Amino acid sequence: MNFGIIAAGEGSRLQQEGVSLPKPLVRINGVPMIRRLIDIFCQCGAGSVAVIVNEEMTEVAAYLEKVKEEILPVRLEMIVKSTPSSMHSFWHLSSLLRGRGRFIVTTVDTIFRPSEFSDYVKAYESAPSDVDGMMAVTPFIDDEKPLYVEVNADMRITSFRDAAWADAKYVSGGIYGLSDAAVGVLDRCVKEGVSRMRNYQRALIEDNLDIRAYSIPKIVDVDHASDIATAESFLSGTI
Repeated sequence: MNFGIIAAGEGSRLQQEGVSLPKPLVRINGVPMIRRLIDIFCQCGAGSVAVIVNEEMTEVAAYLEKVKEEILPVRLEMIVKSTPSSMHSFWHLSSLLRGRGRFIVTTVDTIFRPSEFSDYVKAYESAPSDVDGMMAVTPFIDDEKPLYVEVNADMRITSFRDAAWADAKYVSGGIYGLSDAAVGVLDRCVKEGVSRMRNYQRALIEDNLDIRAYSIPKIVDVDHASDIATAESFLSGTI
């Protein structure tokens, strides 16, 4: 499996709250978030890891250059480019992922338990070949603007919604298992001026791609300074 990390955001909320490090280098239990993801991917048998960081993150780019040697023989590739949205970051990152079979992309601030992520990777690897993607969802709602996910009895995603409904169960976890078919939809979205990741996800369903959901009990995001302690407590099992 190949993996990607979207790490091109500015982390402005963390900076406003007194966190001086660039967001990818913020430490969770002593480990930079971006290194934590890379290590987990390597443990899951990564063939390659692709990362996009913005042009102002010179510290992050320098850090990743050092990590390259430490994780050999896994290939670490990097794009340094500022983009207007996470969807556009993903589009640039896709140049390093397309044509290599199935891949999994996460945002850099997505925190999950390694064992649960490993089970998700195995589920996607073993999914039938006509499944175009498998996205992680969670019943735990932590995001300020969650994207709700509707599924059928086979866990095939039927819609993405901005608002909850009576029996809403899942929200998007920021973990995207996709394929070249999904990259084709991404190309079209960029060409048509689509500007948000959630609208790209909707386009996948509108184009009738078979995108499945895989439930992970708890996924948290690090958007605010207080989320750092929350993430550490979550991973240590105290919450």
